[in-house]
Amino acid sequence: MSDQPAILQMRSITKEFPGVKALSDVNLTVKAGEIHAICGENGAGKSTLMKVLSGVYPYGTYSGDIVYQSEVQEFKDIRASEHAGIVIIHQELALIPELSIMENIFLGNEPAKRGIIDWKEARRRSLDLMARVGLSEDPDTPIKEIGVGKQQLVEIAKALNKSVKLLILDEPTAALNETDSQHLLDLILGLKGRGITSIIISHKLNEIEQIADSITIIRDGKSIETLDVKADGVDEDRIIKGMVGRTLESRFPDHTPSIGEVLFEVKDWTVQHPTVADRLVCKGSNFFVRKGEIVGFAGLMGAGRTELARSIFGHSYGKFLGGRTFMHGKEVKMHNVTQAIDAGLGYVTEDRKTLGLNLLDDIKSTTVAAALKKITRGLVVDENREYQVAEEYRKSLRTKTPSVDEGVAKLSGGNQQKVVLAKWMFTDPELLILDEPTRGIDVGAKYEIYGIIQRLANQGKGVIVISSELPELLGLSDRIYTIFEGAITGVLDKEEATQESLMKLMTQARKNAA
Repeated sequence: MSDQPAILQMRSITKEFPGVKALSDVNLTVKAGEIHAICGENGAGKSTLMKVLSGVYPYGTYSGDIVYQSEVQEFKDIRASEHAGIVIIHQELALIPELSIMENIFLGNEPAKRGIIDWKEARRRSLDLMARVGLSEDPDTPIKEIGVGKQQLVEIAKALNKSVKLLILDEPTAALNETDSQHLLDLILGLKGRGITSIIISHKLNEIEQIADSITIIRDGKSIETLDVKADGVDEDRIIKGMVGRTLESRFPDHTPSIGEVLFEVKDWTVQHPTVADRLVCKGSNFFVRKGEIVGFAGLMGAGRTELARSIFGHSYGKFLGGRTFMHGKEVKMHNVTQAIDAGLGYVTEDRKTLGLNLLDDIKSTTVAAALKKITRGLVVDENREYQVAEEYRKSLRTKTPSVDEGVAKLSGGNQQKVVLAKWMFTDPELLILDEPTRGIDVGAKYEIYGIIQRLANQGKGVIVISSELPELLGLSDRIYTIFEGAITGVLDKEEATQESLMKLMTQARKNAA
C-alpha cells in the first residue's frame, strides 16, 4: 500500500481530561484503500484517538490537525464527520433493540417524500444493503431477535447507507464466535475490494495479522511506530513487543495446579427460556468443580454457557424447572443473587456495562458493592475502609486510573473489567464464575488476569472460565466441559483437549458428561 496516497493524516494530536493526558502528540497516517489496524494496551488511547477523528470529541477540545482527503478538518460533531464519509462503529453497538433492522439502518437518515418517510423505498434500499453485507433476514425483524454477529452487519449496512469512505471499527469481533468473526473479517476485506478504507481496533492479534495492511501501535497515549505487515514480516510476537515494550515469553503464566476434593457440584440442572415456553436453555446439566481447579466451558455462541452460569447464580436467568447444587457435599439453595453470594459464589458477567457495572458509580463504590456488609458499621459505610479496599485492588490489578474516585464510565473497557473483577474478588467467593473475562482486553492485561485466576486457584478456590477463545481455555483450564444446544456434551482433561476435539464436542449432541 506504500504507493497509495494518504486518505487521512492525524498530526500531533493531544487530548487531555481532568487529571490525565489521554493522547500526547499522536501521529497517524492511513493510506487510501487499506485496512489499517491500531493496537495497544487497554487505556493506551486507541478509542480516544478515534473519537477525536469522528467528532465525538469535537474540534477545539484537542490540539493538533486532522487532514482528511488533503483538507484540514474541523469536525464539530459526529454528523459532520459522517457527512465527510467517516463512520465509526463503536464496541457497544448503537442499535435500538426494539426497532427493526430496517428502522435501525435508516435511523436519522430515513428516505422521505415531502417530509413523510417513504417506507417502500426504505425496504427496497435495506434489502440491497443487507444483501451487500450478507444478511438474509426480513428487514422487519427486531434487532433484539438477531445475534450480535448479525447486529455488527447491521451497523456496517448503516455505514454503507451513509456512503462511507473511511470505516472505523472498534473491537468489531470482541463479542463474536470464530465463525461470525471470520465472516465479518471477510466482509471487511470485501469492502477493501470496493475501495473503502478501514481502521480496525482489535486485541485479537491473529485477526490483525490476517487482514491488516499496516499497523500503528499506541502505548501510554503516544504513537510508537507504524508497521507494514508484509514488508516488515509482522507477526503476533512483533505486535506484542511494540504494545507492551517487551517480549512476552509465554501467553500464560506458568502454573502447577494443586487440585483437591470436589468443592461445587450441579446435578440435573434444567432451565426453560424466559420467554419461549418450549425451549430449554439448560437440559439436565451435570458438572463439578474441585478445590484449586480451573474449569473451562466451551461452546458456540448461543450454546447455553452464559444461561447455565446465570441460572445457577441465584436463578438470575430463565425459569427454573429442576436440579440441585452442592457446596462441600451439602445441598445449597440459591433462589436469588444474595443467597448465591452467601453460599460462596461470585459471577463476573460477560456484559460488564449492562450487568456488571453501574456506570453512574465511581470505582471505590463499585469495588465494595457486592459485599457492603464487610465495610459497614451498623448501617453506615466506613468510607475510609471503602477507599482503602478500592485502592488495594487498584494497585494489585494495575487498574489505570488517576483515582478510585473516578467514574467507571470513564475507564477503558479493560480497566472496567478489572473493576468488575475486583468487586467479586472482594466478596471472597469459594467459587468464582468468569464469563468471557478477557473480552476486549489486550495481551498484557490478559496475562495479568490469567495470573489472578491462577492465584485464586492456588488459594484452594474453584474457578469456572467461560470463553469463546479456545486457545485461552486450553492454556488456562485443568478440565474443559463442552456445551451444545443447552446440554453438556463432554468433558476433557487438559492433557487430551485440543481445538479439534473441543470443536467436535461443541457441534454435536451427546449424552451429558459429569
